[in-house]
Amino acid sequence: MTIHGDHPFLPPESERSPVRRFRGRLPSPVGLWTASYDGERAGLTVSSMLVADGEPGYVVGMIDPESDLWETMCEARTAVVSLLGEPHRQLADAFGYVAPAPGGPFRMIDWTDTAWGPAPVGVSAWVGCKLVDQDPPELGWGVQVHLEIVHVEIAADDVPALVHRRGRYVTI
Repeated sequence: MTIHGDHPFLPPESERSPVRRFRGRLPSPVGLWTASYDGERAGLTVSSMLVADGEPGYVVGMIDPESDLWETMCEARTAVVSLLGEPHRQLADAFGYVAPAPGGPFRMIDWTDTAWGPAPVGVSAWVGCKLVDQDPPELGWGVQVHLEIVHVEIAADDVPALVHRRGRYVTI
């Protein structure tokens, strides 16, 4: 077995997208989007997202249209968006499909079943959302998903936020 100093699947710098390299220099929140339908759960780590305040509020994010999450969200028409913190690095990697999760990533922590999907226990905040459009616009590699926020949960204990920048996690 060889231990790599770099990510073993990272292409050489000359082959990387300059736009992706630009985006990578922006600090991005590490969110976990989850959904469930007919007893099946799906989730995906998402850092390409923003929250728009208003009545109602919205979460907008980029999702891989071939992901299990997108398929499940389309069936359920709901989702949970959770903000991950320092203790959730391994969870973020497992749901980002870059780290092993024996038995699946949903076995790594405790979950609360909600009307919008599974919500992880121990995060600083999560929102329950309704899918606005099942046929969102394609942008770049993904689809631009709009979720209407219908429920907000803020924990009493504020967990330091996990941020993704240049392929690494940092906390603020």
